[in-house]
Amino acid sequence: MKRQSFLQMAGMGLMALPALASAAGNKSRKIKVPPNLEPGDTIGITCPAGFSLLETIQPSIDLIQSWGYKVKVGDTIGKMDHTFGGTDAERAEDFQQMMDDPSLKAILCATGGYGAVRMIDFLDFKKFKHSPKWIIGFSDITVLHSHLHQVVHVASLHSKMCGSFPKDWAAADEVQQATILSIKDALEGRKINYPSISVEHNRTGTAKGLLVGGNLKILENLNGSASMINTDGKILFVEDVGEPLYNIDRMFCNLLRSGKLSNLKGLIVGGFSNIKVDNPAVPFGRDIYTIVKEKVAAFNYPVCFDFPVGHIKNNFALKCGLPHQLMVENNQVLLTEI
Repeated sequence: MKRQSFLQMAGMGLMALPALASAAGNKSRKIKVPPNLEPGDTIGITCPAGFSLLETIQPSIDLIQSWGYKVKVGDTIGKMDHTFGGTDAERAEDFQQMMDDPSLKAILCATGGYGAVRMIDFLDFKKFKHSPKWIIGFSDITVLHSHLHQVVHVASLHSKMCGSFPKDWAAADEVQQATILSIKDALEGRKINYPSISVEHNRTGTAKGLLVGGNLKILENLNGSASMINTDGKILFVEDVGEPLYNIDRMFCNLLRSGKLSNLKGLIVGGFSNIKVDNPAVPFGRDIYTIVKEKVAAFNYPVCFDFPVGHIKNNFALKCGLPHQLMVENNQVLLTEI
């Protein structure tokens, strides 16, 4: 991308923020669903956030091709700007080209990390909105999922990325294979139907609504921006990694105080892995279950814990923006696409 055109895009993006923010409360817009993939279709791989090397993503390329798809490797693969997969301009250009490329039917983000928020306002979604394609990823890619839902009104796929594809498929365990195959199933239009373990802290009930969510820290960061998710009447799922309990509590306080928990149909709490111990001598005194139950005590919707989504091995693909049913019973939990 030429410097002049990038700066023009930047200016347009920044100028558009107030207008986009004013539209953030619009709940009536219908969500467009990208077409299902068929053998022979092409999937692009790019780095909108952290960097990724070609050798790192090669196992994912090999497996995707074995499914009968073609792969287009983006210009950002192999590029580095410190922790980023190229400069903001390079990442924006690569992503824009893939969104506008009619030969691509899906865009798989190579990795998360950090960086999507630095380029989101430089992207032009006009062509993409009329000819949407699946955008795939999780963690920092929550920026894109939230923006696609709230501003662009297009469904997307929250799932594992290239680094999670096993180097040797035959040697991968059952959970690894199932989570990767859930990406293929979702892209090919098969409806999800995920059971989860029953946890004593769950709150029973049945809910129907559009499924939204992602990484909790990212959702907190997007509050007050054009990409801020509207959760009213929806099923929200959240997950995170490497956070101390006090910060998890603070993020849930943010959701509560900003009204994100008030009008939910249901809440799915996924993996909160590698929780940091802030001060062993003075523990925080609340675990993830207590933190969440405190915040939702005033509401009556179903809540489930330890759902298979997040920075964990059993991170299954979820279709953001599509209607689902969450059923939480004493002996089972089931999330079903409807």
